[in-house]
Amino acid sequence: MAQIIVPAEAEGAVLAAPEGVSFWGGVDPASGVVIDAHHPLCGQSLAGKVVLMPTSRGSCTGSAVLLELALNGHAPAALVFREAEDILTLGALIAGKMFDKPLAVLRLGAAEYDRLATARRAEITPRMLRTADWQLPLSDRPACDLHLTAADQAMRDGAEGAAVQLAMEIICTMARAQGAARLVDVTRVHIDGCIYASPANLLFAQTMADRGARVRVPTTMNAISVDHGNWQAQGVPPDFGLPASRLADAYVAMGARPSFTCAPYQLPAAPARGEFIGWSESNAVIYANSVLGARTVKHPDFFDLCIALTGRAPLSGVYLDAPRAPRRVIEVELPAGYDEAIWPMLGWLAGEAAPDRIPLLRGLGSAVPNEDDLKALCAAFGTTSVCRADAASGGDHTRGRSGAGSGG
Repeated sequence: MAQIIVPAEAEGAVLAAPEGVSFWGGVDPASGVVIDAHHPLCGQSLAGKVVLMPTSRGSCTGSAVLLELALNGHAPAALVFREAEDILTLGALIAGKMFDKPLAVLRLGAAEYDRLATARRAEITPRMLRTADWQLPLSDRPACDLHLTAADQAMRDGAEGAAVQLAMEIICTMARAQGAARLVDVTRVHIDGCIYASPANLLFAQTMADRGARVRVPTTMNAISVDHGNWQAQGVPPDFGLPASRLADAYVAMGARPSFTCAPYQLPAAPARGEFIGWSESNAVIYANSVLGARTVKHPDFFDLCIALTGRAPLSGVYLDAPRAPRRVIEVELPAGYDEAIWPMLGWLAGEAAPDRIPLLRGLGSAVPNEDDLKALCAAFGTTSVCRADAASGGDHTRGRSGAGSGG
């Protein structure tokens, strides 16, 4: 398999990472230098390189960091993955489609990936990957055809304005990369991209608002980076407080509810069992899937707004039945006299024991965790697990039973 997901021209030195890096917190958004002290590439610059990594790691806010790097000229020349990847792919896609800052994204099979990792330099076109002694044809054909409804096609053709058209184009590209055969309706969205990680967050939101963006399904907002009404009185520097506040204002102007919480499941009328939703905050995704039995994928920043504008998401990952099945069983023996501290500890340990797959926690039948206990468990699990779209979410289990990724 040699697939070009985001076509662009690129050339640069090859830099192969033995493991993924979280762009938010792991890469300096001003320079492109890896700053994660525990990563093998710490201290090296990704700017202008053809960067290989198996897949990305960490926060969905990495999309915004990559966009910031593209805007300030310190992005990699190209990204090459061996496994499925959404976060950085989306950042590259938006950099090219919205801001004319193209950045190629490829996915290679294991043999091709390993061979490229030994090269010193590489050149990429939309049809070919070349090194000094090797070339590989690239295909933009998805694993399966994406079926669009008449309403989907109308949105993609611009019938509902420029912002919705762009959102649907992005959704379709991501759906094909995920191998989705169709899109699915979602009933609500929770925006994670309202956290101010870099100027790119604000530029994206303001650009979409200026294009007439307006959410079409009920949309809540994550906790933002400042106290929206009191940041000035609290002495927050204006160079941070003002753009962080304006970022929140942009999403509110697009119709999002200023809920400013990372726990939307605690708002009135939580999602029901089997309800398809579009949430992006890590602990909320795990709680929704594992405790409530609703269905949501861990969407990257920016993609949450695209879903809110269209009411549609790729039918892939844990929206489907099969990927929701647990792939690691963890037997739990609760100690005598435990207190509420057991729940975040259990979530932390479960994430370490199943960092890249959905676990089933057994042995909790006699426990009666409350909402705060389960909230703590899910948040801690999201801290130590990979938090990928298809691996950080829990199974279809409700409170009171042993759950995948929840213990609820």
